[in-house]
Amino acid sequence: MREGEMGSKGGSSGGSSRGRTRVGRYELGRTIGEGTFAKVKFATNLDTSHNVAVKILDKDNVLKHKMIAQIKREISTMKLIRHPNVIRLYEVMASRTKIYIVLEFVNGGELFDKIASKGRLKEDEARKYFQQLINAVDYCHSRGVFHRDLKPENLLLDAKGVLKVSDFGLSALAQQVREDGLLHTTCGTPNYVAPEVINNKGYDGAKADLWSCGVILFVLMAGYLPFEDANLMSLYKKIYKANFACPPWFSTSAKNLIQRILDPNHSTRITIDEVIQNEWFKKGYKPPIFEESDINIDDIDAVFDHSVHPGNLVVERPEEQLMAPSSPVAMNAFELIATSQGLNLGTLFEKQMGLVKRETRFTSKTPALEIISKIEATAIPLGFGVKKSNYKMKLQGEKSGRKGQLAVATEIFEVAPSLYMVEVRKTKGDTLEFHKFYKNLSTALKDIIWKTGEEIKEEEVVRS
Repeated sequence: MREGEMGSKGGSSGGSSRGRTRVGRYELGRTIGEGTFAKVKFATNLDTSHNVAVKILDKDNVLKHKMIAQIKREISTMKLIRHPNVIRLYEVMASRTKIYIVLEFVNGGELFDKIASKGRLKEDEARKYFQQLINAVDYCHSRGVFHRDLKPENLLLDAKGVLKVSDFGLSALAQQVREDGLLHTTCGTPNYVAPEVINNKGYDGAKADLWSCGVILFVLMAGYLPFEDANLMSLYKKIYKANFACPPWFSTSAKNLIQRILDPNHSTRITIDEVIQNEWFKKGYKPPIFEESDINIDDIDAVFDHSVHPGNLVVERPEEQLMAPSSPVAMNAFELIATSQGLNLGTLFEKQMGLVKRETRFTSKTPALEIISKIEATAIPLGFGVKKSNYKMKLQGEKSGRKGQLAVATEIFEVAPSLYMVEVRKTKGDTLEFHKFYKNLSTALKDIIWKTGEEIKEEEVVRS
């Protein structure tokens, strides 16, 4: 099934659009990702029938937390990039209260789902994805854009298996480089970050990105991280010294390249140009084909301008009943298939626990209201406050964990008569703590769970 074909039917849900919202030409569907400052929804362009992902930000929240500069940077960055291995930003819209960033919808899952199923990739397959990653990063650097947070959950695959780099929220445009020619913001994910970034004395964004690419290549081929330690300071010491060892199944040429990329001395570290000329890298290499175009980003200020003419604002039109719905929103087969293909925006690769997901699901034949009651009865003794709205719940942990209080969102969808799918996803807090919470929840709900997310996914694979 091609993306356009799926999108042509994805706008209707069991003959009713109850629970949906129209924004401009887009019909918004289910939430596929959620964070502190943004929510990402599956959507359909009603003019073209193509599926997209819409990132939604609340204007007041952006202003309150002084996030305007960062959000503008993210939008500007994405608008500058037109490359087959980078998630495309189609357009930006604003209503009176919200900002909508319309992005390419990628439904092939995450690259690291492959490691979850295979353990590690063969060298030729790892090289193919590494070539696409380097193509994307090299192009971004040529446009004056540094990603600064390259990691597994930012590497997605489209339906054809083409790698797409996502999430430029921590990227830095060339204008942010100081007079010393260096960037000075410490960011990124510890296991993937270059030693000079941790040092906080300024760093070359291109060389820091390449280090992260080297860590990713190692993980693809090894199935585990080169630098890992439960103690953060011990982890940093390993990174400073590049204290790692390649497993015996790496070829000599692959080992040599990785060692040159993971050189703790940034001044002697290999450059991207040198990587592209490396004999191991060049094997089967296909240069990217893409269109060059002049892109104007002057219009972005208008999105944040409160004095903008009302005629230039999009209109939010909720298409739902005023009274509380008598049943959960129906999820059609096309959205269900997209879900089964790994549409979890964000996972964290951990050697000890395999692939720990920030979102999971199960199906149940138990009536929806009874499911809600059982989740509430389970969550409260586990130390969670519960807020309910129709067939959605927000569970807020009362105790602070490794990354603050754990917050969990659940939503119930009707996928067939008397068959419901329950999504459970982390919205705040630590991923491993969420994994532990879900394990406790699913144990308590074992009498009503019909099939887990993995079983649903396995069935879809068999059918396809």
